[in-house]
Amino acid sequence: MIESVRKQLVELVKQEVIPAIGCTEPIAVALCVAKAADVLGNLPDRITVYLSPNILKNAMGVGIPGTGMTGLPIAIALGALIGKSDYCLEVLKDTTPESVIQSKQYIDEGRINISLKETCEKLYIEVICEDEADKSVVVISGGHTNFTYIARNEQVLLDKQQQKRCDDEQQHTVELSLHDVYELATTAPLHEIEFILETATINKAAAEKALEGNYGHSVGRMLCCRSKQTIMGDSIYTRILSYTSAACDARMAGALIPVMSNSGSGNQGISATLPVVVYAEETNKSREELIRALMLSHLTVIYIKQSLGRLSALCGCVVAATGSSCGITWLMGGTYKEVSYAVQNMIANLAGMLCDGAKPSCALKVASGVSTAVLSAMMAMEDRCVTSVEGIVDKDVDKSIRNLTAIGSKAMNETDRMVLEIMTNK
Repeated sequence: MIESVRKQLVELVKQEVIPAIGCTEPIAVALCVAKAADVLGNLPDRITVYLSPNILKNAMGVGIPGTGMTGLPIAIALGALIGKSDYCLEVLKDTTPESVIQSKQYIDEGRINISLKETCEKLYIEVICEDEADKSVVVISGGHTNFTYIARNEQVLLDKQQQKRCDDEQQHTVELSLHDVYELATTAPLHEIEFILETATINKAAAEKALEGNYGHSVGRMLCCRSKQTIMGDSIYTRILSYTSAACDARMAGALIPVMSNSGSGNQGISATLPVVVYAEETNKSREELIRALMLSHLTVIYIKQSLGRLSALCGCVVAATGSSCGITWLMGGTYKEVSYAVQNMIANLAGMLCDGAKPSCALKVASGVSTAVLSAMMAMEDRCVTSVEGIVDKDVDKSIRNLTAIGSKAMNETDRMVLEIMTNK
């Protein structure tokens, strides 16, 4: 691989794999509010928030870290009161019991208004903060931390909206194939990619903390308890399911626990990391093998998300689990051929799993995704691959990926609208 391309890809991973506390959609809203309040210069008397349907869908039913509450109002209030935009997706990490009480009072005073924005963008957040004399407007679009418009009164401080295409994510200049991903992960100088080990440290710590508590539906704890082991057994497989779903349990319940995200999603970061980490540890793989497997997993996710978009009607665990299946396959001794087989098997199995918002039951979908990741890797290592005469799978693995992402980003748009209609009318 050409050195300049390799360095671009490494930088791309560094941009997309970052720490986050809480579900990234309400946290991105809190980030936008924090920035708007900072630009205003005072605690706003009124906050008006306009959101794209996908942001609204993913922010309605998820726990907000450190609050014991769910949904957007508490995230918005905290963003205004204690949020620091410099913290990026950790904007609410200074939350305290006192700030939660103050935020509840702020909500009760009727200072927050949330509306749906009619836009072709799937990731769009517009915040207007006002006091008696001044007004600020801030827009995040295309990416969870991508500010595209900032203004105070009549003074425009930033305007990238005219340069932005009306789609659902920032466009990267690096064109990828699965083989490029594999080549980088398996041949790059180790010192250039060893930073990816931070995902293992942070996400494993999140899982272990989650297993100590009782979060969400406690899927992770259930899978590792003795009574359930008589059914599922105590194996590498069940430990992969337990660790991965436990971290998701805690995150969706609003635990104040940081995780490393991927492409703007903490659950994607968890699902791309923990199955690979657990498998590597249980099979005594070396530090270098773990680094390369994690890079393969995370960059596969980034590659697929480039054509799928930040937010879509397709559940993100499908993409993230596909990445971890690649990493596990490589750790099993697979070459590029087996890794591509694993991707084909994943697409054949999980295509169509819909996203109906961020919520505690995401842990169930994560468990399903990583379960399929292990199965797909095992099949690949037995030289078994779903063929191009079956469903949406193409002989070319990159075309199969495009088929999957076309369904998720285009064909399922009506599904997305129906899901939101159901959720908002219950």
